[in-house]
Amino acid sequence: MEINEAIKRAKENDQKAFNFLLDLYWDDVYGFQLKRTQNENDAEDITIQTFSKAFDRIETFNERYTFKTWLITISKNIHIDLLRKEKNSIGQVISKDEREAFQVLDESPSPEDKLITEQHLAKLLRDIKKLKPHYQEIINLRYFQELSYKEISEELGEPINNVKVKLLRAKKLLAEIIRDK
Repeated sequence: MEINEAIKRAKENDQKAFNFLLDLYWDDVYGFQLKRTQNENDAEDITIQTFSKAFDRIETFNERYTFKTWLITISKNIHIDLLRKEKNSIGQVISKDEREAFQVLDESPSPEDKLITEQHLAKLLRDIKKLKPHYQEIINLRYFQELSYKEISEELGEPINNVKVKLLRAKKLLAEIIRDK
């Protein structure tokens, strides 16, 4: 898939286009934030928030600019906002817009989903244990406790968009662990 085509399809709520863009640009945004924050967890959290916000507002993307630059700008602004909040010692307040769910209608299983379901449960549990704890938790809530995105959002106290991006990332990492065996 070409980048411009993926952006066009993402604007039409195509889940595969979102996955393509996430896979393509994750390392760029994460690497940028890792240099800024010097902390893997903070970099990962900001990267998740970046994709969440970008996918929620993808229809505002202007094709005259490069998508990577747009993502990096969103990422930079999220980091600046977090620094301001820390500096002012005010609790993190999430606006109503950020709480709105990004509706994704594609229910077909992704390649990661297919790989995961093909594994025996014991092997799968061992592989899940290789993930970072917050990824283990989101996989557990979604696939073993069978919670909805909304229920996971309430359980973790995070916006639904963050839950969706974090789950996408967790499935991708788990599929890589399984594939590497």
